[in-house]
Amino acid sequence: MHGVLPVTFFSRNAGNIELYLKNTMVFLTQLIYIREGQESVFHQFEDIAIPAILKYNGMLLLRVRPSGNDFIEHHIDKPYEIHLVRFDNEEDFLQFQQDEERKKFLHLKEQSVKAVWLIKGTKL
Repeated sequence: MHGVLPVTFFSRNAGNIELYLKNTMVFLTQLIYIREGQESVFHQFEDIAIPAILKYNGMLLLRVRPSGNDFIEHHIDKPYEIHLVRFDNEEDFLQFQQDEERKKFLHLKEQSVKAVWLIKGTKL
């Protein structure tokens, strides 16, 4: 996945973009939807992917597996898990996505995950 950067923060100087990428912490919220009966396959993938986050200056800040009563209101399907992840910068996040060990196990993710909403932002 290639992120869309908020262009309004940049001047036309390419150096400013590079500086922004290296110095701005990135926060990712994932709403993860699992295929029925594929929970154990998903957990196998997570056992590989989550530790890899640390190798790229990232941290899993929050991992929630909500039950039905945890939702006060919803207008979308309820996710199986919700993750909040932080990377020191955009470059680290992009390197995480290219991690060779993680890529070897992407077939587990493809088998088990029905859909993911990835919400990317910065701390205000």
